[in-house]
Amino acid sequence: MTIKFKIVTPERIVYEDEIDSLTLPTSTGEITILPHHIPLVSTVTSGELIVRKGVEAHPMAISGGFVEVREGNQVTVLADSAERVQEIDTARAEEAKERARKLLAERQADDVDYAALAVKIEKELARLKVARKYAHLKRPGPQIQTEE
Repeated sequence: MTIKFKIVTPERIVYEDEIDSLTLPTSTGEITILPHHIPLVSTVTSGELIVRKGVEAHPMAISGGFVEVREGNQVTVLADSAERVQEIDTARAEEAKERARKLLAERQADDVDYAALAVKIEKELARLKVARKYAHLKRPGPQIQTEE
């Protein structure tokens, strides 16, 4: 038995397939969804989402949104952002985190939306954590040289 899974952001469908399980961060803690899970709606927080299909695991960085588990083994995640580990640019994430931290440190009274900056920092930290944890998946395989 499998789960019909889809993860969608405002920009695109990040992943859609039949899977065996899904692990993701929610506001009440990390949950794993298996076939025949009870119906559920929960908020999603920034962190690591792992899709398992057979022996393969597909890690992603996710931030904000909702997960809906429906009868009939259907799961949909509506996320503010989601990136497969291979798509994460660690240098860009590090720069964005530092920019947000500097703005927070400067604390220009009315100019800074503290909650938005905290969410931004949390998102970038989640991206960095997932990228670093799965850095081995981003490396290209061995290069085969051929004689011409």
